[in-house]
Amino acid sequence: MKSVEARLARLALKGDQRAFAELVEMYQDKLYHMAYRMLYNRQEAEDVVQEAFLRVYRNLERYDDTMKFSTWIYRIATNLCIDRLRKRKAVYSLDAESSDHEGLDGYAMIPSDDRTPESELLLSDTQRIIHQAIETLPAKYKSVMVLRYLEELSLQEIGDVLGMPVTTVKTRVHRGREFLRKKLEHKL
Repeated sequence: MKSVEARLARLALKGDQRAFAELVEMYQDKLYHMAYRMLYNRQEAEDVVQEAFLRVYRNLERYDDTMKFSTWIYRIATNLCIDRLRKRKAVYSLDAESSDHEGLDGYAMIPSDDRTPESELLLSDTQRIIHQAIETLPAKYKSVMVLRYLEELSLQEIGDVLGMPVTTVKTRVHRGREFLRKKLEHKL
């Protein structure tokens, strides 16, 4: 996969729009799901994906093809999410009714590949409590926890995406889990 992505990136750098379109097709859904899980806002997640691809396109000459393309693009998207989280002033609740879709709360808007619209509306109390707890994590722990447990990246891949040593990733995963454990011990 790495060589295909690197080849597509090289072709896109030479002006091949179809190659860039293939890269977009490969990653747009993955980036959207990751961004949504970090931001819990459909519009913001879409904006992050669009901005990530704009940055990729503008900076293709900076891509080091010895590095996995996925690591590079996830780093860009994750950093954009973290920037948005830092700029937020108000705390958003998944229990609040969505301004985009009348009658639906934030939980119903969480995308998933294997759920139907009906099952989205019937999320269990346990899932709701866990999502609420994840939402309260500080940005530096939230990004690591989302990448580790929701995107299922390895510790090394998270370190590559976030540009930090694996030991720091391990520490943040541990502290994130402790934070969640304390939040959830009386609720579950």
